[in-house]
Amino acid sequence: MQFLYTFSKSRLSWLLLFGFIVFFELCALFFQHVMKLDPCVMCIYERVAMMGVGFAALIGMIAPQNAIIRWAGLAAWGYSAYRGLELAKEHVGYQFNPSPFATCDLFVKFPEWAPLNKWVPWMFEATGDCSKVVWSFLGQSMPQWLVIIFTANLVALAIIAVAQFLGSVDKKQS
Repeated sequence: MQFLYTFSKSRLSWLLLFGFIVFFELCALFFQHVMKLDPCVMCIYERVAMMGVGFAALIGMIAPQNAIIRWAGLAAWGYSAYRGLELAKEHVGYQFNPSPFATCDLFVKFPEWAPLNKWVPWMFEATGDCSKVVWSFLGQSMPQWLVIIFTANLVALAIIAVAQFLGSVDKKQS
């Protein structure tokens, strides 16, 4: 745990998290613009949650040695990953338990102060159908993979959070 505690206090750890998020976002844009898979409303919301994890990584990178900044990054990471998991699970429900009473919105709804779909439509405008499975890999649809990715984020976060307590205790006993 001491290693993880020390590692979480380095910019490299937060840069790695940010790098993973950039990779996943580039994959999403590849699916959208190269493979021509239209993102649905839930895809866009999941994309925003993924960007929230990236924003959390940027917070952590500011001053990872500072406990307040590090905990702010961890909290933002947890919130974004948890919301992303909720969205991905809801999206899986739309795909595998279709119902005329449970459907996603037709258009994305962003706050008036941040209409991302108007500012950057090539990235945040939804044109796909939430209930359609348009891509799968190893038997898992895209939202199923997002459930795995967001869950992995939460597991990694939990381990890092525990290391914040146990690593600092180990250091004091040394």
